[in-house]
Amino acid sequence: METKPLKTIIVGGGHRSLTYAQLAEIEKDKMEIVGVADPDENRRSSIAKQFNIPPERCFKTAQELALAPKFADAVINGTMDHIHVETTIPLLKAGYDVLLEKPFSVNEEQARSLVDAANKYGRKIMVCFVLRYAPFYRKIKDIILSGEIGRIISIQTNEYVSYHHMSTSHVRGKWNNFEKCHSSMLLAKCCHDLDIMMWLMSETKPSLVSSFGCNMQFRPENAPKKSGTRCLIDCPLSEECLYSAKRLYIDHPDRWSFYVWDALESIENPTIEDKIELLKTSPYGVCAYKSDNNVVDHQTVNVLFESGATGTHNMIGGTSRGTRTIFITGTKGTIEGDFEEGKFTLSKIDPRPDCEHEDTVFDLKIDNDTHGGGDLDLVRDFVAYARGEETSVSCTSINDSLLGHLVVFLADKSRENDGIPEKVII
Repeated sequence: METKPLKTIIVGGGHRSLTYAQLAEIEKDKMEIVGVADPDENRRSSIAKQFNIPPERCFKTAQELALAPKFADAVINGTMDHIHVETTIPLLKAGYDVLLEKPFSVNEEQARSLVDAANKYGRKIMVCFVLRYAPFYRKIKDIILSGEIGRIISIQTNEYVSYHHMSTSHVRGKWNNFEKCHSSMLLAKCCHDLDIMMWLMSETKPSLVSSFGCNMQFRPENAPKKSGTRCLIDCPLSEECLYSAKRLYIDHPDRWSFYVWDALESIENPTIEDKIELLKTSPYGVCAYKSDNNVVDHQTVNVLFESGATGTHNMIGGTSRGTRTIFITGTKGTIEGDFEEGKFTLSKIDPRPDCEHEDTVFDLKIDNDTHGGGDLDLVRDFVAYARGEETSVSCTSINDSLLGHLVVFLADKSRENDGIPEKVII
């Protein structure tokens, strides 16, 4: 039976929304982009041109879109974290299913209100926890479900945020200040990881959470001697400082282009000179030690599960190499892997003579995808979910996603209260 593509509207035309919208260009039978809502006129026009969207289906805001007669099946909501709930609820009420960028809310009250709204209006929300779709984590999930490592005793995850990523997103960028972005570092960067932990531990539920962390590195007292306040204006260390804007962004102009050069979107081919001039006034040109960042640069989260199992997640920012690692211990074996390398080792207890353990290495390396190969698989699953078709084991309903968010909120509360454990109330 021939199936029509899922008619979809982009709300918030940023990097992630456009990544998900690629499915409409790659597999036209699955998705069609038929509308856009974005307050930036240049971005709105660019998206309209890319997907051949008529003017009457271009809107400035999600609220404006929600008031128009319904003309699509679903929405990709890639707005900023703190407006996810206020932009999504009117769209649910208007009859749209929503593919919603993570984190889906910035506090527990908002999170529960969004879950309630989805249930009230009978609409589907799928959160973009794309790591569930990476072959690396999907294979680990399959092995756990198969029972090969037995019951899980301990799960340890780590996220190492590279120095250039840390600088761009969490020291100088959109997520560097809680008062501005309304997201903690743990929520903005590691809600993926806590969701993965809850997903892999789905045989049980979290009961207690505690956490410690602070900002050790990116503080004025740690600035190099003789450093200025702006790398390309008054600092003599632009050729030697690890966090020099010149070294991070001019010497690597394409690495974080969708963030650092967003103010140059209206220029078709901005020159290096254009970029240098922008850094003299933009947040990305401020000294990394003297910016207005107030989020942690490292944090540890401890979780006690109802089964008695324990979980630990460590986030460490400013590392030489960015990656995620995992170590799971079960009653019959272990799983140990490095997400960036795309490899993990399944080690099963082997009590036979002259044996100790039996190891199998899985190589699931995916190139040219920042989320290990999961981006478009997530969108394919959303299409199936919205159509009422069979979905994969990775499928994330809004109810499934609540647990990981609750752990994040409680971890931050514990951190602010000297690590006092917080009880998880589902």
